[in-house]
Amino acid sequence: MLKLFSWRRQPQPLNLLSLSRFLSHSEVYDDPPFTPTIKQTPQKKNKSKNIDVIFPVKSELPFDFMYSYSETSSSVEPVGFREPKRFSPFGPGRIDRKWTGTCAPAQHKLDLEKLAEERRRVLGEPLSQEEVAELVEKFRHSDCSRQINLGKGGVTHNTLEDIHNHWKRAEAVRIKCLGVPTLDMENICFHLEDKSGGQIIYRRINILLLYRGRNYDSKNRPVVPKMLWKPHAPIYPKLVKNVADGLTFEETKEMRNRGLNSPPLMKLSRNGVYVNVVEKVREAFDTEEVVRLDCTHVGTNDCKKIAVKLRDLVPCVPILFKDEQIIIWKGSKESQ
Repeated sequence: MLKLFSWRRQPQPLNLLSLSRFLSHSEVYDDPPFTPTIKQTPQKKNKSKNIDVIFPVKSELPFDFMYSYSETSSSVEPVGFREPKRFSPFGPGRIDRKWTGTCAPAQHKLDLEKLAEERRRVLGEPLSQEEVAELVEKFRHSDCSRQINLGKGGVTHNTLEDIHNHWKRAEAVRIKCLGVPTLDMENICFHLEDKSGGQIIYRRINILLLYRGRNYDSKNRPVVPKMLWKPHAPIYPKLVKNVADGLTFEETKEMRNRGLNSPPLMKLSRNGVYVNVVEKVREAFDTEEVVRLDCTHVGTNDCKKIAVKLRDLVPCVPILFKDEQIIIWKGSKESQ
């Protein structure tokens, strides 16, 4: 009779010799046969291992260190802080200055006349027109490798380090400005020259060319300690009041409704170039009392920064932020 499942192997009797060989084999080889080997990653060589950085870093720069020099106003005191003042963005114990929450003040008063004389020495004789034209032709193009982009932060502290790094291998650096800082290009130019010690030899709308000077020595450059992270912005007083100064509550409400229903003076794009906004707002106030700026997709934070700059530059009074629309009033006759 044919057995069912004849294809299955029949169990074999246990052989004592094979069992002893199996036991002896397991005693000799404790690890499994396919244990992955641990590869040792080669350590990266530190190119600057011979340079010993001594902390705290001492810098002889005469100004107070802060995150942004062009976008921070020292005239407005914050009403609160979002992080403890002891958390310095330069790192604990890395510089010889104490962080106050907004800046790291200089510890020693320096001779400003001596610093000005040193700056004139580094700049040397003024460039001739031929030398300026040669540098402009070399660095003004958009494919220039020596370029720094300034965004909403404006002239930041780490921008100074980037400028000096470019100046090691080039006489000038091309700076492209975008966003809110372009509302006041004069302010950007001032802080670039004041904080870096260079000279702006070319300016075209939002493109700048910063020259290092004839006698610039990269080995004796100023010490710029690096800021390790962006500090949280402090809390400032409320920008838009419930009742504008010089108006009653009903008049303020009427001005806001009039501004919302009026056609926009301009439509601002995100990270755009706003060099002509201040002049257009001033011209509009010659015939209009309230102006609306369409800032769709610009962002709430940038809208507030734009309003602050317009308040100081035009001057005017921001009375409403709604749906990324800025409503500004030219103010009372007493305030003008």
